[in-house]
This record gives sequence, C-alpha cells and structure tokens, in this order.
Amino acid sequence: MAQSIASPATESATTQPLPVPKLSVRAVLPWAVFFGVLMLVLLYFVGAEQGATSVFSGTDVHEWVHDGRHLLGFPCH
Repeated sequence: MAQSIASPATESATTQPLPVPKLSVRAVLPWAVFFGVLMLVLLYFVGAEQGATSVFSGTDVHEWVHDGRHLLGFPCH
C-alpha cells in the first residue's frame, strides 16, 4: 500500500476546525431591532403609501415603488 507524503504541518492545519465566533443576544438585539424597524418602514412605503394613510401627497412614491408592489402581490390599480 502506498502512503502519501505530507508534512506534519499541513496535516495538523487541515484537521483542526476553525473557531466559531460566539455572539451574545445583547450584541445582536440592537441590530435585529434596527433591521426590523427598517423592514416595516419599507413595507409601509411599498404596500400602503399613496392610499388612505398617505404621508406624502402626489404620486411620486407610488411611481417609485410601483413594480415592487406587483412583485410582492400588493394591489395598486
């Protein structure tokens, strides 16, 4: 049986797993809240702006998010 020639340095480097960084809930929670609020604001502008709860007058916001409304299944016509 043939044995492969490998140096001990390459064998030990390939067999040890990489360390997994540990994240605490305190470190992740502010980012999760930030992105959650950001997604809710974007969902409002795509789904409900230019309707009965319109924040901006005119049709500018509607025209900017028109294709996104159709992509997400919101009726707008």
